[in-house]
Amino acid sequence: MKVLVTGGTGFLGSHTVAALVRRGHAVRILARSPGRVAPALAPHGSPAVEVERGDVLDHPSVEAALEGCDAVIHAANVFSTDPRRGDEMLSLNVKSTELVLGAAAARGLDPIVHVSSVVALIRGRGGEDDETLPGEPRTPYPRSKAAADRVARAFQERGAPVVTTYPGGLYGPHDPGAGEQTQTLRGFLLNRYPLLMPGAFLPIADVRWVAEAHAALVEPGRGPRRVNMGGSRLAWDATFRLLREITGRRLPQLLPTPRWAVEASARAADAAQRWIPVRMPFSSTSIEMCFAIPAVDDRTARSLVGEPPPVERTLADGILWNVRAGHLPPSAAGRLLERAEAPAG
Repeated sequence: MKVLVTGGTGFLGSHTVAALVRRGHAVRILARSPGRVAPALAPHGSPAVEVERGDVLDHPSVEAALEGCDAVIHAANVFSTDPRRGDEMLSLNVKSTELVLGAAAARGLDPIVHVSSVVALIRGRGGEDDETLPGEPRTPYPRSKAAADRVARAFQERGAPVVTTYPGGLYGPHDPGAGEQTQTLRGFLLNRYPLLMPGAFLPIADVRWVAEAHAALVEPGRGPRRVNMGGSRLAWDATFRLLREITGRRLPQLLPTPRWAVEASARAADAAQRWIPVRMPFSSTSIEMCFAIPAVDDRTARSLVGEPPPVERTLADGILWNVRAGHLPPSAAGRLLERAEAPAG
């Protein structure tokens, strides 16, 4: 099949393109900056793809990119916990979903894969914890994904073969944009998160496993579906213990902090972020994602591509890649880097 991928130069998008090519599909990427395609795909062996210059918010661009395609994976997305990007996320994440899914449905593509997120299922404080319902989050990024999810559900209700996926937080190697994974690992390993929060950390999903699952979903005739890909869910303190084990470093003990204090600190950080150019270590978005994401059942994804890698491997590979790419100092990896560079035997 010929598959259009939007967001193909991003973290998940580039891994998904590689997974599709490995499965024998022809791939076309819709990209605003075609020059970013080759660097994004180089770590994956530079698979041969078509590139269509254009924007997911431009109808003629989307129509041109869909011409001759059998299926589409809509992975274009703005993901940030920075409150300053709220309007951008609400605009692109929702409008691009309306445009890409609508154009694909009108052309009869099958399947039409919409990449959502587990954050789209956040019910809000006191809400019903039900992954089958659209979410009601409060902060910008989750709110944008919940709104886009409602768009996808509307197409599903009309019978369009839309497959919505809900990945957890993506970790692993080869992130072309050095995005939120890098920021989060820097926060943990450089002691920018000194608080022991009562919630769970954002579910950790191996980007390679999620990409393989997306490629496996490119199968026509299955109709509308929703597929969870949440990965491993760890409590906040368990995440720190695991990072201590992986790196061998004596990361500092955390200060137990009640939820009200964490949320108040996050609101203060949001207010300060409006005036401070340097990224704050956390925000109301990151705190909501810790407290409010529901537990999800990803057995369907596991049935497609098997069990994901152990979370220890996912985090270790993400840390090593960030060090080697210059996004983390070598000292952050501790003995993990020493073991990786030790001579064999």
